[in-house]
Amino acid sequence: MKYQINRAPGFRLKSYQLLIVITLFLTATANLTFFTHVLEIYPWVGNAAFLCFLGLATFASLLFLAALFSLVLTARITAIVFLIAGAMSSYFADSFGTVIDVDMLRSVIETNPSESADLITVSLATRLLLAGILPAIIAWRFGPRYKGFTHSLLSNSATAVGALIMVAASISMFSSQYASFFREHKQVRYYISPAYPLYSALQLAASSLPKSAPLPFQSLGALANILETPSAHSELVILVVGETARADHFSLNGYARNTNPELTKIDRLISYSQIQSCGTSTAISVPCMFSYSSHNSFDVERARNTENGLDLLQSAGVNILWRDNNSDSKGVADRVPFEDFRSPERNPVCGHECRDIGMLDGLQSYVDGRTGDILIVLHQMGSHGPAYARRYPAEFEAFTPACQSGELSECSQQEIINAYDNTILYTDFFLSKVIAFLQSNANRYETSMFYVSDHGESLGESGVYLHGMPYSFAPRAQTHVPVLAWIGETSDIDYEQSKLLKDAPNTHDAVFDTLLEIFELTSDLVPSAEAKLVMLKPEEDE
Repeated sequence: MKYQINRAPGFRLKSYQLLIVITLFLTATANLTFFTHVLEIYPWVGNAAFLCFLGLATFASLLFLAALFSLVLTARITAIVFLIAGAMSSYFADSFGTVIDVDMLRSVIETNPSESADLITVSLATRLLLAGILPAIIAWRFGPRYKGFTHSLLSNSATAVGALIMVAASISMFSSQYASFFREHKQVRYYISPAYPLYSALQLAASSLPKSAPLPFQSLGALANILETPSAHSELVILVVGETARADHFSLNGYARNTNPELTKIDRLISYSQIQSCGTSTAISVPCMFSYSSHNSFDVERARNTENGLDLLQSAGVNILWRDNNSDSKGVADRVPFEDFRSPERNPVCGHECRDIGMLDGLQSYVDGRTGDILIVLHQMGSHGPAYARRYPAEFEAFTPACQSGELSECSQQEIINAYDNTILYTDFFLSKVIAFLQSNANRYETSMFYVSDHGESLGESGVYLHGMPYSFAPRAQTHVPVLAWIGETSDIDYEQSKLLKDAPNTHDAVFDTLLEIFELTSDLVPSAEAKLVMLKPEEDE
């Protein structure tokens, strides 16, 4: 006799049940920073009922979003996507105060692996495992099997409608407070996880989709010519694009610590004290500063398909060279000579990472092999965080104790600041060597150096670290950047007149026009900056 054993089917949640469970889990575990900011605005005492209904509205909003995703994906796949995204985004929000928006995601995608590795820590792995991977495995094991399009459509539509009813009911109970919350505290809503990160990811994906027809490369339509002058000297200009330096940590701008001991000794140096960056990430600020578009009209996708300041100078006959010790030029140097200094094959000063000073290697040979005007761009690794201690050699650790870890939670705020200030100290040394190189070429060229940081950095103020916050509410620490100019004795830049501009409010917009001014390039472009960084000497004084 044969016996048949009937195994009871394994326990599985229904689609709506799984979505409810994961959104409850995410509301509780992935939105700590969101609710912390809410409590700062609406203290529990006196606002308890509103806060409870706000929590309900947050849960219902996530449930509605999950139901919509499940119409395209399955409930189990939606659960996995939401859990992983929630664990990742909440880690960065809770640890660094980071908002995951389109610009932040673009910056992550364009960051080189060595920089990204600084962010991969034990804390991140633990959060991802406990709040993302393990719950995702459970959701897959106990989630519903797919029962066809019609069943999925009906089930998820009903869930979405029910979630909307909950949101509407919650808002109707406290309509006046919600009106104030939505109008006055928009930035707080950016911390709702994983809703805003997923929305930003979809935005970025949509912007990256191929268009029906590729746009042709856009010329500025400018006729550029170098003015003929009686001077026997050509221009030799070095533009250093800094990384993550903030203006208020330069002693040249009044910082109490002496973070600029070498530059302080150098004559004919100007520190511009009121410069605002175009963005809070390298992916935005670097292409913006070389673009003809102003900050208010800048579009990163259009900029990559449009002639920039380097293109214009090259078309007028200027020798251009871009040397990079960062991730890359973000599209700026796609059409000019480019050299990558992130590996020992090119950079002779490499240990656990390659140093900015290595970009000066062989530069004299390059200059000697050229005739006419020269512009050299040096893109630093600078002060890129969170592993600030990796950005400088041991002999530059003047401020101690310095945080040695990319796991900033392991360090006190003062230790983090100490490590960051050491990176500024190394940048000071690097810039002094750039100036020394230019001084050694003053007999042949009209020499000058410009240093422009791409954006600043938060160092724990109000619980915020690193950079990349949405510009509309980014702290000043991320947008107030150091800009320096060194004017050589042989330069036709008027040092005394230019020095009068040092405290004038200005932005990255000035970089484009300043480059054209230095090389005395005439065009039919209308200057985009409100004020240039330099003024030239009258012709009779040159």
